[in-house]
Amino acid sequence: MRHVFLVNPVSGKADASLTLVPRIVEACAAAGVDYEIALTEYPGHGARLARQWAETGEPVRLYACGGDGTFNEVLRGAMGWANAAVGCVPCGSGNDFIRNYGTAEQFLNLDAQLNGSEQAIDLMETSAGLCASICAAGLDAQVAYGIPKFRRLPFCGGSMAYKLSIVQNVCGPLGHRLAIQMDDEQLEEDCLMVAICNGSCYGGGFCAAPQASLQDGLLDVIVVRKVSRLRIAKVISRYKTGAHLKNGQVVPELADVILYRQARQVRLNCLDGQPIVATVDGECAPRQELNARVLPLAGRILLPRGAAARQPAASTAAVQ
Repeated sequence: MRHVFLVNPVSGKADASLTLVPRIVEACAAAGVDYEIALTEYPGHGARLARQWAETGEPVRLYACGGDGTFNEVLRGAMGWANAAVGCVPCGSGNDFIRNYGTAEQFLNLDAQLNGSEQAIDLMETSAGLCASICAAGLDAQVAYGIPKFRRLPFCGGSMAYKLSIVQNVCGPLGHRLAIQMDDEQLEEDCLMVAICNGSCYGGGFCAAPQASLQDGLLDVIVVRKVSRLRIAKVISRYKTGAHLKNGQVVPELADVILYRQARQVRLNCLDGQPIVATVDGECAPRQELNARVLPLAGRILLPRGAAARQPAASTAAVQ
């Protein structure tokens, strides 16, 4: 078994290679395992390196050392190879995928990583690429999409850039008229945002789908209808913590605003002539449509010793 650590040096706030690489060397030497370390050099490099290792045919564990984007890349490169499993050593800003299984501390424990176990999970195939956790469209994605331009301003760090992007987007035009198809059901709605969820969290901890399972062959779909600016803060605060759903249903006070479904395929089309900003595992871009379908147990991941899938609340029916 070979252990390969693919380190993204530009993920997160600091160069992870400066502190992480010495820790990897120490842990692997202590464990007596066969290992390699490689630094990614450009977008997509993680996928290319992962594919090269998977194609050797030998058993390999590929550790994506970065954020959700790095993890996504390594998954793409390893997908379809039964000899390869992908782990995540969280060094990014969001690190949302690991919230399905545990804490950053558990996944940063390299001894636990080297003694981890493999598990098959569902993935999503979308029109914007492979997705491990959540693809979403609307206000939440617009805010994320707007952050980089504010970061270029003097004295405007991460939290300030985030707040300024929120203000700009909430004060601007809100909502899109969308055609939404979920398996055989078709709707037209004025939407604030839509999340198509394989996992539970995105956007740095927004718990859009607290009941989502990565092994049930279903996508949890959360549709948030357009609401007044006066109501946005209350709706988003419940949505952020996962308090918009309880026991498989939307809580009564939000039943007029939020729709919840489970489906295997989802299609979103803009009907107002304006593209909607969409995010797939944290990567954002405007799109006229967004399609997604579940790929049951198509991914093979590595969980550190002690980490386990979060147990979702009971969810057996698609409800409004």
